[in-house]
Amino acid sequence: MATGQVVGSVAGLWRFPVKSMGGEQLQEADLTERGIVGDRAYALIDQETGKVVSAKSVRLFPSLLHCTAAFLEAPRRDAAVPPVQIVLPDGTTATSDSPDVDRVLSKSFRRNVKLVRSAPADFTIDQYHPDVEGADPGGHRNTVVEQKLGSALFAALGMESPVSVGAFFDVFPLFVLTTSTLARLNEIRSESRFREPRFRMNVIVQTERPGFVENDWVGHGLGLGNDALLNVALLDPRCVMRTLAQDGLPQDTEILRTLVQHNKVQVGDLGRFPCAGVYAVVATAGKVRPGDRVVLN
Repeated sequence: MATGQVVGSVAGLWRFPVKSMGGEQLQEADLTERGIVGDRAYALIDQETGKVVSAKSVRLFPSLLHCTAAFLEAPRRDAAVPPVQIVLPDGTTATSDSPDVDRVLSKSFRRNVKLVRSAPADFTIDQYHPDVEGADPGGHRNTVVEQKLGSALFAALGMESPVSVGAFFDVFPLFVLTTSTLARLNEIRSESRFREPRFRMNVIVQTERPGFVENDWVGHGLGLGNDALLNVALLDPRCVMRTLAQDGLPQDTEILRTLVQHNKVQVGDLGRFPCAGVYAVVATAGKVRPGDRVVLN
């Protein structure tokens, strides 16, 4: 693919104030080296295990993706993160600065949880691997495995981390997906309804070239609008979360199985994974809006 060319435009921008909960669609995103300001700013900690709560922990937290979270005021760079309001599946609301927020959340999840602003240094989750052949290069199927994430993952790998200690990002601070990838997946299996909410991406890029176009973006820069510049770091391996019921979409294991069959690719030195979209880091900060052009460098 030639570089220095317009490859599309920004079709959607998303921020997720609380890890693994529903988020906010934005009309403007402020990108910094830490990703979109306010993204994954909060998370829950399971007080019994000390692990970060994730929708990947399907058996313990099956309702997590049915919660939504929104900031009470817009977060700003270089300012304290504002309070967030959480709406639980039964309609109950909990606000992060309320003294009883942890009690309300614990009652809803039937687990002793705490809403926090910083991940433990040993950021670990319980990740369920569904019974899908070829989905995990380690061969795990229908089982739960402890998984380090964020800076703890890179420390375990002996590598410099692209995210700071305390951040709740799984691997990198920004997630990008193209409409071409969604269109290709829907072409392959339309009954599975490959929709934006399943993939929880920060930036959706409207593209015209068919197929999994962002597979070719790894190692390149991606200009968004007039100022922001991303470095595309890695393909985005997909997990059980894409298969779960969320935002009006049903549970569907075929989501992951389709990726295994049609876009299972090598990810760095880690093995072959079913992928959709790419991870990125912000090389140059800037504001991004829907309609902004996207240039591959």
